[in-house]
Amino acid sequence: IGKQLLSPGQPLSKVTYSFVLYERGTNGNYLRVRADSLNKPFDINSDAKLMLGSTAKLRTLATYLQIVDDLHRRFAGLPARELSRIAAAAQDPITVWAAGYMARASDRSLQPMLDAAMERHYSAAPGSFFTGGGTQSFGNFESTENGGEPTLTVAFQHSINLAFIRLMRDIVSYYNAQNGVEVSRLLSDPNDPNRSAYLHRFVEADSRHFLHRYYKDFKGLDTEQMLALMVHRAQPVSTRLATIYLSVYPEARLANFKAFLAAHLPGDQPSEDQLWHEFVTYSPYHLSLKDRGYIAGIHPLELWLASYLEEHPNASWDDVVDASAEVRQQVYSWLFKGSAFKQDERIKILLEQDGFSHILDHWRTLGYPFSHLVPSLGTVIGASGDRPDALAQLMGVILNDGIKLPNDSISRLRFAEGTPYQTTLVHGAAPVRVMAPEIARTLRRTLMTVVADGTASRLHGAYVAADGTPLPVGGKTGTGDNRFDRFGAGGSIISSRSVDRTATFVFFLGDRFFGTVTAYVPGADAARFDFTSGLAVQLLKVLQPELEPLIGAPTSVAVQPAPAAKPS
Repeated sequence: IGKQLLSPGQPLSKVTYSFVLYERGTNGNYLRVRADSLNKPFDINSDAKLMLGSTAKLRTLATYLQIVDDLHRRFAGLPARELSRIAAAAQDPITVWAAGYMARASDRSLQPMLDAAMERHYSAAPGSFFTGGGTQSFGNFESTENGGEPTLTVAFQHSINLAFIRLMRDIVSYYNAQNGVEVSRLLSDPNDPNRSAYLHRFVEADSRHFLHRYYKDFKGLDTEQMLALMVHRAQPVSTRLATIYLSVYPEARLANFKAFLAAHLPGDQPSEDQLWHEFVTYSPYHLSLKDRGYIAGIHPLELWLASYLEEHPNASWDDVVDASAEVRQQVYSWLFKGSAFKQDERIKILLEQDGFSHILDHWRTLGYPFSHLVPSLGTVIGASGDRPDALAQLMGVILNDGIKLPNDSISRLRFAEGTPYQTTLVHGAAPVRVMAPEIARTLRRTLMTVVADGTASRLHGAYVAADGTPLPVGGKTGTGDNRFDRFGAGGSIISSRSVDRTATFVFFLGDRFFGTVTAYVPGADAARFDFTSGLAVQLLKVLQPELEPLIGAPTSVAVQPAPAAKPS
């Protein structure tokens, strides 16, 4: 009970706690504790996709330092004059900085460059960014952080959102530049030949997205049911309903058309003259598919698909894609004739998606458990979700000096021992280096600042070694407030429904132990809580007496000592 924790009167039984602790060994990380307060066959550590908030900053920082490592390898052997030329021509801020740094550096080894990279400053001012397909605004957890330009070390230590939003934007820019894209020219020169390729690519992806949605809606329905579904989505206006009906039944008789409108229009019915006018005017023989979609207030591809399925009721998805190829290009012809601003928006969406595909590739090498990232800067503050156990695996990589080991809950299985059929199964995964040791050490040192004087400072000094000296402890906090919001005109929220709330802390204790602690409230009950990641940190602090016999005991597995990490 306390600030950023729980409050008196809250239904404490609704909070599920989970704790996992691993001990690192030479060939694997061994499960030592797995405990939770959920009396169900479900593990929120490894079975759920949770919004774990700012823990995503740890993955983002690892990607950033990997980029610095890549640039170090490219630039370390180049003369200062060439590096200055590269810095002047570079298309992204990280490359500009890295080339400029190497041009001036007296010590060109990797560790000083990583240290300098962590001291780069980023603005923490709240702002709006074009990301995720539109303009989004982001804020910091503490308003006192709004006016500063912290270093990345400080921004990570205090989990300052806007500094990391801008870092993620630079990472996306870096990957676009690595793809050979001159973004400034692409967006400023209407005659750049690459624009057309991007626009066609957008049309192909966007049209398939909408078409597949409608295909799933219509699958298993007959024509009358498809028509009823579209009518339900449309406003009950005669011109709209007439356009929908005639798109599906272009050869309909006037009597059938009249009966349809009479059945679906409330109030006054159209006069005979108006009826005849609409029957002729809104026919597919007189209006293009785009115009009919505009009049009906329904996506033209939905109208086309209903008509196509009326004639081909057993069509597969592949049949629909093949048959719609020309139609989809026609429906989006406005984009090629439209304003450069609208075109630029679509191109920016694709550029961001391309950048995030590279980010996903790197995250997956570090154990990210999902096959998709939300292509939005909001991913850096948890929009793409994560799993606590996957974060523990990343912490294991960091503690193992950049080597990825399997997390073992079972060492071996023996069957039919003492018989001719005796079989022993052991884990076959081999250790793999996934980051340079210098990156792991930099991350470990930075994680320690979070406990020393950052968002996990309540844990500072709680754990000591067997000889009574403070145990090196580090970690990253994350708070997830997952909501389903509906927005009205102008971006105002018209409703908000809580989905769940989480508080997570991924940590290491000394050079042997690491894990995660999580507090979780699912469903509508989450709206009654306002705890932050401090709750998870507090739980780890409370558990210290229970863990002391394990933490202080001599290791029972072979462990390769990790280099000492000290707070910066």
